[in-house]
Amino acid sequence: MSASHAAELPEPGRRLHHDLLGTGSAVLQDGTKEVNDHRHARIRADVHDVHPSWLNEVAESASRDTGGAPVELLGDYLSMLAEAATSGREPRPCELEAVGLLGRRAAELGVSAGTAVQLYLAAARRLWQQLPMVIRSRDNQAVRNAATAVLHVVDGAVARLAEGYTDARRQAARWEETLRREFIEDLLRGDADVGRLVERAEPFGLDMARPHQVALATPAGRLDEATTAISTLEHMIVQEKGDREVLVATKDGRIVVVAPPDLDATTSRPEPNTLGDLMLAELDRSPRGRPWRITVGRPYPGSYGIARSYEEAREGLTMAQRLHLRAPVIHGEQLLIYRVLLRDQPAISDLVHSVLGELAHARGGAEPLLNTLNAYFAAGCVATETARRLHLSVRAVTYRLDRIAALTGHDPTDPARRFTINAAALGAKLLGWPNDDPG
Repeated sequence: MSASHAAELPEPGRRLHHDLLGTGSAVLQDGTKEVNDHRHARIRADVHDVHPSWLNEVAESASRDTGGAPVELLGDYLSMLAEAATSGREPRPCELEAVGLLGRRAAELGVSAGTAVQLYLAAARRLWQQLPMVIRSRDNQAVRNAATAVLHVVDGAVARLAEGYTDARRQAARWEETLRREFIEDLLRGDADVGRLVERAEPFGLDMARPHQVALATPAGRLDEATTAISTLEHMIVQEKGDREVLVATKDGRIVVVAPPDLDATTSRPEPNTLGDLMLAELDRSPRGRPWRITVGRPYPGSYGIARSYEEAREGLTMAQRLHLRAPVIHGEQLLIYRVLLRDQPAISDLVHSVLGELAHARGGAEPLLNTLNAYFAAGCVATETARRLHLSVRAVTYRLDRIAALTGHDPTDPARRFTINAAALGAKLLGWPNDDPG
């Protein structure tokens, strides 16, 4: 009956006509729903009727596609893809959490992040290629829905896989850095258990029976402003020597490098360079931290030898600052005479006061005369060169030298008496006399 004819019916008839139409529409909708439910049930049944080895074959194929990546890293990922394709079910949070754990497992097994992701993508591709044979669906809309559901699972699973992998790598890096820092701390201190120290040195490639030397690099500013220089320095040293027998770390605001003494012989540079020269050349490439001061201890064997070389390098920095040495690289053997002088500090203090004490009573104090004395010895006892370095006339220099001889009783121009006053002048530098008078 048309709508126009229905309008001519009395009120009860119009209500009956409306109810019949509504009932028919509801029956039609219920019928469509039953057809869709039956279709999905049939598809799910088709999938579950397939032999379980199907997913195993997909996993093995994906593993071969990625060069033998472990199948265990897939977990329940293929089942999630199959259910998404057949029923449209989204992955549960617990399932994605399990994928994240598989990402951590990949990192623990040493599988690269790229390989793990490729395994998941290859598995999705292989599964999709075999789905038409399983589902046997020719419904275009069903195929589109299945593709959307599968891509949704792939997107979520790969994201959680990468997150888990990254978290595991970050945690491992922090743990390795902690172990590295503690090992270097004990190594440089020199009082740790030797047997345990040898075991801890093995992962870092250090042979404790071989001799090693320690070099320290001190920046002009704060070390945290030169972090880029630290990473490039380590990269350069590893390139020169390899990743064994070399440690680069930071301690007390300085860069610490532990390396074997034959590093110089293995360099690929056209001219032979010492460890200190290599470090300076690399650190000077960066504008941060300059000027750098580098001291290198002498090589010694054994675990205690590393601590001894470190102490030499550390004392070398202190001596270089006190002596106002201009050279950017100082080697331990260059400072042996100063170490001898400081070995008996009371004796060197007595020498300074006995030989140079009268200079403190000179007009203008001891400092101008002491500077002249140090410059004179540094210039090879040549008055003209001393005058040039001090920006004085030669006459002024000779006058000061005469005053020193008169006050101390030791003529710096006399070769027979030169050693005593030279040793006293070096001792004054080391002790900071007269400004930091130890006596």
